[in-house]
Amino acid sequence: MRGLKVRGGNKSLAASGAAMAGLAAVGVFTVACSSGGTGVQDEGAAHADVVAKATPSPSASATSGAQKTDGVSPVKLIMADPKVSERVKADLKPCARDSYPVDTSYGNLTGGTKPDVVVNVLTCGDAVGMGTYVYRDNGERYENVFAVEEPAVYSAIDRGDLVVTKQVYSKGDPVAEPSGEEVTTYHWASGKFVQQYWVRNEFSRAVGDDVVPEPQSTSEN
Repeated sequence: MRGLKVRGGNKSLAASGAAMAGLAAVGVFTVACSSGGTGVQDEGAAHADVVAKATPSPSASATSGAQKTDGVSPVKLIMADPKVSERVKADLKPCARDSYPVDTSYGNLTGGTKPDVVVNVLTCGDAVGMGTYVYRDNGERYENVFAVEEPAVYSAIDRGDLVVTKQVYSKGDPVAEPSGEEVTTYHWASGKFVQQYWVRNEFSRAVGDDVVPEPQSTSEN
């Protein structure tokens, strides 16, 4: 079980931005910046005098918080962390050459000067989460501020909060077919993660099966 990922999104946005910039250059569209430089607005077709008088203005970044990411080795963080169990460390081995089963996310969770690091340790074969951890820069090193070591657990960053998903299995469930999942949202407050929301989803066994019920006999004996 892995978190949902969107690939190629930045390339698509960059391509769209380049196309719009080219159209604006030939006078087909004009993009007007607000006086504060915090956004753009499509004003439609522009008059020639407006285009001639338009001058570019500096714009401020719409994002805030720590964005600079220094080189961080998630494997080294895990192996040097005394809070990580010996079981997880022993199972953390390359799946192929130097490719470790580790997913890493960087984002602003704790309001620090550097991005926080979320590390998910998985199994090689089924990509099932063995443990999930959050590391925060304390000015000297990255320290572990959150850890869950349970089967089929995975964490992700969602709008500044930490979202932890754990698959729930009943007796006899195969790895690929859990009976449900628990989703817990944590928010950083007073120097620790505090639970904000909890949701449990139970999956139906009646859908997705290719079993066709046998027709009932209508003949009378």
